[in-house]
Amino acid sequence: MSQILKIQDLKVSFNTEQVNVQAVKEINFELTQGKTLGIVGESGSGKSVTSLAMMQLLPKTGCEVSGHCWFESPSLGKVDLLTLSTEEIQQIRGKEIAMIFQEPMSSLNPLYTCGDQVMEAILLHEKCDKKTAKEKTIKLFEQVELPRPESIFKSYPHQLSGGQKQRVMIAMAISCKPSILIADEPTTALDVTVQKGILKLLEKIQEEYNMSVIFITHDLGVVAEIANEVLVMFKGDVLEKNNVENIFNNAQHPYTKGLLACRPTLETVKTVLPTVEDFLNQEKDSTFVSSSLQKNTTTDKLLLEVKDLCTYFPTKKTWLGKPIEFVKAVNEVNFNVYEGETIGLVGESGCGKTTLGRTILQLIKPTKGNIFFEGKEITNLKSKDLRNLRKDIQIIFQDPYSSLNPKMTIGEIIIEPMRVNNILSNEQERKTKAIELLEIVGLDGAILSRYPHEFSGGQRQRICIARTLALQPKLIICDESVSALDVSVQAKVLNLLNELKSTFHFTYIFISHDLSVVKYMADRMIVMKDGQIVEQGLADEIYQQPQTEYTRSLIEAIPTGDLSKNKNYTHG
Repeated sequence: MSQILKIQDLKVSFNTEQVNVQAVKEINFELTQGKTLGIVGESGSGKSVTSLAMMQLLPKTGCEVSGHCWFESPSLGKVDLLTLSTEEIQQIRGKEIAMIFQEPMSSLNPLYTCGDQVMEAILLHEKCDKKTAKEKTIKLFEQVELPRPESIFKSYPHQLSGGQKQRVMIAMAISCKPSILIADEPTTALDVTVQKGILKLLEKIQEEYNMSVIFITHDLGVVAEIANEVLVMFKGDVLEKNNVENIFNNAQHPYTKGLLACRPTLETVKTVLPTVEDFLNQEKDSTFVSSSLQKNTTTDKLLLEVKDLCTYFPTKKTWLGKPIEFVKAVNEVNFNVYEGETIGLVGESGCGKTTLGRTILQLIKPTKGNIFFEGKEITNLKSKDLRNLRKDIQIIFQDPYSSLNPKMTIGEIIIEPMRVNNILSNEQERKTKAIELLEIVGLDGAILSRYPHEFSGGQRQRICIARTLALQPKLIICDESVSALDVSVQAKVLNLLNELKSTFHFTYIFISHDLSVVKYMADRMIVMKDGQIVEQGLADEIYQQPQTEYTRSLIEAIPTGDLSKNKNYTHG
């Protein structure tokens, strides 16, 4: 097999007045024609910066790039991508090397239809008229298995689901049949079933065009199913590179071993999850021994009871403003939550799980039905009673970046809810309590005067948890609270949530589309589809013997790190 890309001594640094950051430290690797290279590592490891440097997409000021990126260009011959002129790199970008970015919503222009955006790429690189470009775009939409291609051609990005938007991005990326496709975390924000479809699609397109793929991710479970070779990065360095079989069966570096171990799987028992630090800090020949979690402290006391709950959103009204058509986001839902247990709430995007959580919190008013908290009906509370309720039921949101006010210090963020709810008698006591809460979640109390932008995603999520603890709630709703985090950071947050549960006897409703995480966290599980509960019961029993085809499909779609699913490995 011929070598299509060779990276030699690539170095990237970002310079500010205060500090020089070495984002990539003289790394070397190769990419073979028609093969997939998986680049894995945590946020900040240099994965995305490496690909952006190759494409000359890094800023020209404050950034230094050195080394060589040799590419066998179909049009220009063997070239160093880093030395090409603006005109030459534009000739290669999109046509010969294409990129799929992580977040399709921010990568697609909201002002233009999906069809126009893909057409633009075709018209830019190929000599054809608009009619031909439109025909090619609709064929591409068919190729990436989008439903109703002609309708989606006219649709704007906000009118599509996350999976559909990502398929539009893939159509754009393959529109000129590139030699190399760089997929930068293309499935991180997607449901497991949608992710499975996207991975199969990429595999099919790669085979059809004999494309080379660089697949960037922090999830080794995904890499196991698609890659031929794997490159493990950490803080700008390549720690390990090998074929997929050796990485998974005989990893050499403690960091790689940590990444493999810290993600809960369907087989993970209720133990404290190992973290990457556990492997980096241990002696070379020692092995991590995980301690058992405390036994479940569920009581027979009924904390929350949901009866025939419906939350509908009007989609069409009469000229008098009376709703006549609805989206039934939550439809005739019934379940109970007992004190001290963790209920896992799972399903694909749009199934109604977040709406259900927000209806319980009374952030959204239900259309009909009843919610009882500690035996008291809460759907028609007055404002004072509602404030008291929200003290007892708290939520940890999905995105730790947008759920913290960037204008407030960490101290103000944690102290404000205590002040509003008259917890403790003065500001000094509240400040002391805030420091104590930060230390409980594993942060230094000295950060009170700092701002959210100064912290990583995992640290911000810990700050969100500290803010939640400030009100000493009885029920905490975790709404996709670890889905935006690296697997290594996710392990730390999951361990923290379990530790807090045993210390403070919390009750959790844990909402997620990641079934392996829910299985690890939950005592009982509720599966939702189209606003309704399709299955509920003990988490272990549902995983071992799912009763519905929908639940089976969710479980089968989980990336498990099983090499037998990788056809490159299976066939040699």
